[in-house]
Amino acid sequence: MNAHFPVTFFHAPHSRSGITRAMFEELGVPFDLVALNLKAGEQRTADYLAINPMGKVPAIRHEGVLVTEQPAILMYLADLYPEKNLAPTPGDPLRGPYLRWMVFYGSCFEPAMMDFSEKRKPMSPIACAYGDYDTVMQTIAAQLEQGPWLLGERFTAADVLWGGALNFGMLFKLVPELPVFRAYVDRVQARPAIRRARELDEELAKEQEEALAA
Repeated sequence: MNAHFPVTFFHAPHSRSGITRAMFEELGVPFDLVALNLKAGEQRTADYLAINPMGKVPAIRHEGVLVTEQPAILMYLADLYPEKNLAPTPGDPLRGPYLRWMVFYGSCFEPAMMDFSEKRKPMSPIACAYGDYDTVMQTIAAQLEQGPWLLGERFTAADVLWGGALNFGMLFKLVPELPVFRAYVDRVQARPAIRRARELDEELAKEQEEALAA
């Protein structure tokens, strides 16, 4: 991977890809932004589907390679810029826990939260890939009790992911408002890079709204 080769970031404001924008701000590196207007359906155009057949954001393209799925994108970016120290390197005792929590987001948290949102009848914990909703939330809470960050004293890309994910979940009442969740989210959201990403997204969303109204 060549960090001098620009990363193209396909993004839409007020979407999950805000987490990836926050990651870029934490890294403080240049990138090429391709903004999609979800309300205009730009994520379903033939041009974008040729890039990402799933028609989803976020996505990045680097050296001709497409990377989708938010945890994979954050891990890719953290490894692309190792000097930023946002990921434990192989051989670091924190590497295993870091990978665990990055994958836990998509394999357990997101499906548990969406099943809860849709009020789907719970499957048997044996048959369900994530077990059950309460256990997923309790497991995350227990890890965060070791704080201040997900891996203890070290802030990583995992905190960019989970600070955004839990914030989204509590905002829409899909995650319990536990004190440990609230305190953690507040710490993450107070970071200058995270605030900056949020402000930039608000500006972009306003521009898109105005373009639609014109």
